[in-house]
Amino acid sequence: MTSRIVTSRAVPTGVVRIGVDLGGTKIEAVALDDAGVVHARERVPTPAVQGYDAVVAAVAALARRVEAVVGVPCPVGVGTPGARSPTTGLLRNSNTVCLNGRPLDRDLSRALGREVLIANDADCFALSEATDGAGAGAETVFGVIAGTGTGGGVVVRGALVRGPNAIAGEWGHAPLPWPRDEERPGPVCYCGRRGCVETWLSGPGLAADHARATGERLDAREIAARAAAGDAAAGATLERHADRFARALAVIIDVLDPYVIVLGGGLSHLAHLYEAIPARWGAYVFSDAVATRLVRAAHGDASGVRGAAWLTR
Repeated sequence: MTSRIVTSRAVPTGVVRIGVDLGGTKIEAVALDDAGVVHARERVPTPAVQGYDAVVAAVAALARRVEAVVGVPCPVGVGTPGARSPTTGLLRNSNTVCLNGRPLDRDLSRALGREVLIANDADCFALSEATDGAGAGAETVFGVIAGTGTGGGVVVRGALVRGPNAIAGEWGHAPLPWPRDEERPGPVCYCGRRGCVETWLSGPGLAADHARATGERLDAREIAARAAAGDAAAGATLERHADRFARALAVIIDVLDPYVIVLGGGLSHLAHLYEAIPARWGAYVFSDAVATRLVRAAHGDASGVRGAAWLTR
């Protein structure tokens, strides 16, 4: 998995920033300049089984190697599942469980000898797409990651909205709006509640809904392929999923009224969503018309690491 790529030999424009995407299976770092040009990139496996100290050391070593490629000192931002608690200063809700309850930002700052900013990976995604991606120039952007889980981030006038509880955009753990009788009480979520948006809209949620309806265990890609081939049951599963997505995003539009909603994560590759969701959300939004645009992420899987770099602006 380890690789180093120098992607640009041009002289960097302005400040060069290092962004690190700390995931459960891989850690990726980039050196990004003010023009959004990536000058270096490297990816390594996450040594989660070796414990917290090994992860901190791996992030710090990776940041130093990327910095060495560009040859100038760089500010560092890190995106990770979970979020820093404003109360304790410790990481919480990360699926890389060895990070939970630890002062990740402080330990990384100590390891690198400079301040390191951290944020939730969905926040980094939203910041990336609002800065120079599919939502660039929009006054308000809601970024959605729909993949293994479902999360979101809010950017207003180019600035990430954090909030006093550090949970702005935690849309995946709101209940599914306007549930049908057959949707109650909803699937059990790992957070301990039932019927969270994530249990319906994520890739595993889509697959589980199909399995309940048909007895077939298929992943989201297989369901979409079958629907495209004319399979009625698979098509019905995608219809239910799109309607639930529309209901869930209608609440975001009612509360935030974003100009752009950007989809990322594995399910963002389901092309039908960009027509199916807007075709349905008008029935749920409290307005006579919906001008919000639903678009696919411009930077794809690279949005998280780019957004981590933009944290340091």
